[in-house]
Amino acid sequence: MQLDFSFIIPVYNRPDEIEELLESFILLEGDTKFEIVIVEDGSTITSKKNIEKYKSKLNISYYFKENTGPGDSRNYGMEKAKGNYYIILDSDCVLPKQYLKEVVMSLKDDYVDCYGGPDAAHESFTNLQKAINYSMTSFITTGGIRGHEKSVNKFQPRSFNMGLSKEAFEISNGFGRVHPGEDPDLTIRLWKKGYRTKLISKAFVYHKRRISWSKFHTQVNKFGKVRPILNQWHPATKKITYWFPSIFVICLCVSIVVAFFKMFLPLYFVLAYYSIVFILALVETKSFSVSFQSLIALTIQFYSYGVGFLKSTFMLKILKKEPEEAFPKLFFKT
Repeated sequence: MQLDFSFIIPVYNRPDEIEELLESFILLEGDTKFEIVIVEDGSTITSKKNIEKYKSKLNISYYFKENTGPGDSRNYGMEKAKGNYYIILDSDCVLPKQYLKEVVMSLKDDYVDCYGGPDAAHESFTNLQKAINYSMTSFITTGGIRGHEKSVNKFQPRSFNMGLSKEAFEISNGFGRVHPGEDPDLTIRLWKKGYRTKLISKAFVYHKRRISWSKFHTQVNKFGKVRPILNQWHPATKKITYWFPSIFVICLCVSIVVAFFKMFLPLYFVLAYYSIVFILALVETKSFSVSFQSLIALTIQFYSYGVGFLKSTFMLKILKKEPEEAFPKLFFKT
C-alpha cells in the first residue's frame, strides 16, 4: 500500500509556535513526500503571515474557520487533506529530523491504522517545561501511558502526535466534541471496530507546553474530569490506575493530619516516594532545578487530576448528571 502523508495541524493564537514547527519540517530527513494542512481555529491572532513565508519551501494548505475546538478542526483538516494517512500534531510541537523516517519504517514493518508517539523535552526548553514534561511522561509518575517501552499493552495515542489512516477516519467520523479526551475516545471507538493501534516509540516530538503552573493545573484538572466521562461511555476500558492520583491526594492529606498526632509513618512513605521521584529526575535531567520543579509539577498533576476525577465521579455517579450537563465547558459546539 502506497502511503501518502498529510500532516494535520490545528492552531489557535500561536503564530510564533507554528513557525517553529514549520522550520522543523524543512529539516526532516528522507525523501518521503508530504503535505501540511494548517487549520486556524478562529484565532484572533492569526498565523497567516507566518505561514506565507514557508509556502515556497513546503507544500502547505491553510484554512481559517470559526472556533469549534481542536477535535473538530482536525476533522476539518482531514476532510480537506489529499493524502491517505494523516499525521496529527499540536502546534506547540517541534519535529526531530528523523521523525518521518521512523514512522515510515514502523508502518512498513507492522502496519496499523492508528499510531501514537511519545513527547520529549528539547535541551533548549525552560526548566519549567522540562519539569512538566518529566512529570507527564515518567514511568514513576504516570505509568508510562503517554509513550514508553513499558507502556500499557493497548496504547492510546494522544493527538499531539498521532497517526490515523483515511479509512479509519471515515469509518469513525473522527474526533468527537469533548476536549480534552477526544483522542482516547477516538482510539477506543476504533478498537471497537476492530482496528489496531500501536506506539512508535522512536517517532517522538519535542512538546513545548508553553504553560504556567496555573495553566498546568487547569489542563490536568480537565484531564481528571473527563476520565470518568470516558469510563461511562466505554465501561470496558475502566482501570483501577485511573484512581491512583485521587488515592494519592487522599493519602497525602491523611498523612499530614495524622502527623499532628505524632503518627509519622504515612508521611515517611510519601516523603520516600518524593525522594525517589527527585533522584530519578536528577539522573535523567542532570539538573537540581528541574528535579525540584518536577516535585512541584508532580504535586500539581496529582492534586489537579485527582480532585477533577473525584468531582466528575460524584457528579456522574451520585448526582446522575449527564456529562454535558455537568461539565458544559468540556464540550465544543460544532
